[in-house]
Amino acid sequence: MTVSLDADARAALEDLTSRTGVGQSEMVRRALAFYAANFQAATTDTSANLQDYHEMLSGGEHVLLDIDFLHCFLDFVEGEDGKPDPKFLEGADQVSDYHAHEYDGEFDSLGELLEWLSLCGFLTVRRSEENTYHVVYPSEQLRWFMTRFIERSVVNLPFTVDIEEGLTKVLMTETPK
Repeated sequence: MTVSLDADARAALEDLTSRTGVGQSEMVRRALAFYAANFQAATTDTSANLQDYHEMLSGGEHVLLDIDFLHCFLDFVEGEDGKPDPKFLEGADQVSDYHAHEYDGEFDSLGELLEWLSLCGFLTVRRSEENTYHVVYPSEQLRWFMTRFIERSVVNLPFTVDIEEGLTKVLMTETPK
C-alpha cells in the first residue's frame, strides 16, 4: 500500500515517530486502529461539543463544576426564609446583565442560546415546536437560578422569551422582537 501525505500529515507522522521511537509503518497502523476504535467520537457532534468545551475552558472564564458542588452552593446562599439571599441575587443579576452584553450579536435564536448553555450541564433542551423548547433542570434550585439567568441575559437579543415554569421543567417560547 502506498499512501500520500500532505505537509500537515507528514509533520504529524514525523513528530509522533520521533517522540515514540516507533517506525512509520507501525505508527500508521496504530493511528488507523485508534481511529477505528474511536470512529464514533471522531465523526459525530460529540467532537463539536469537545471543541466547544475546549473554547469555553481555555479562555479561563469558565470552569468544570461538579453539579453537587453547585447544589451545595445554591443551598448555602438560600436564606432562612427559603429564598436566595438578596446580596447573592444582586451579584447573580450583575453576572446575568454582563452576559446580556456579551451575548448581544452572538445568538440569533433561543435554540442557539439554549444549546450553548446546555454544554454547561445545568439544563437539557428538547425542541417541541418551531420556537418552543422544553428545558429540563436537574433540580428546582437550578431551575430558578438558570431561568432567572436566561430571562436577564436575553434582553439584547433579537427575540423575547415567554416562560412557563414547572418544578424542574420549563417551557420556553421564542417570539421575535
